[in-house]
Amino acid sequence: MSNYSAQPASLFDHLLELRNSLLRSVLGVLVVFCCLVYFAQDIYQYVAQPLLAVMPEGSQMIATDVASPFFAPFKLTLVLSLFIAMPFVLYQVWAFVAPGLYNNEKRLIAPLMFGSTLLFYGGIAFAYFIVFPVVFAFFTSVAPEGVVIATDISSYLDFILKLFFAFGAAFEIPIAIILMCWTGITTPESLREKRPYVVVGAFVIGMLLTPPDIISQTMLAVPMLILFEIGIIIASLNHKNSDDELADEKAND
Repeated sequence: MSNYSAQPASLFDHLLELRNSLLRSVLGVLVVFCCLVYFAQDIYQYVAQPLLAVMPEGSQMIATDVASPFFAPFKLTLVLSLFIAMPFVLYQVWAFVAPGLYNNEKRLIAPLMFGSTLLFYGGIAFAYFIVFPVVFAFFTSVAPEGVVIATDISSYLDFILKLFFAFGAAFEIPIAIILMCWTGITTPESLREKRPYVVVGAFVIGMLLTPPDIISQTMLAVPMLILFEIGIIIASLNHKNSDDELADEKAND
């Protein structure tokens, strides 16, 4: 429950509400983690399938550290718990900021939070089902003759988590564009004029956020460009609606 009332809240009240929101968010993640930790080994096995499916026959993943057979699945399950609990975490953010928003801001922020969650999940799914099979097949096919492929489980986990976060964040581009246009930082027309720079920037970001190969770089850059165009379209529609509402208000006056 919010601590906001009809009277202006003090700084202490805001900090107390922020602390409660953070505690509820952490508790939500821990509840999901407790439900999943028993299946930690199975979860890691499932996430490792894109690599295992393309590894040469007779090869397998290895653990070069004594504790990695325990900590790698544990770490993956904790991150997965955060992903699953993300809607609840975002709801806590919404509950904290909503009392300070105007009604028109509330109408926009709620769908944006819902949309950002779906886009983040979409980015992760795209990485797992589309990118991983292609990238891992390429990596294993170009191994020099005589080299035995035996990927360390901790290294593999760090690799896929980096890609998960990269694609999840990249898929938030439409939300970022809508927010920038809504706050007046830029306009859809201005973004259209900067399209050539965006194309170059997408490939640069793809190069920085993905492994040093042209395949994963391109598979991140192309969706970013598509999402950029989708964001411009949505922002244009919202901008047009705002102009119409403003014109109606002036007419009524």
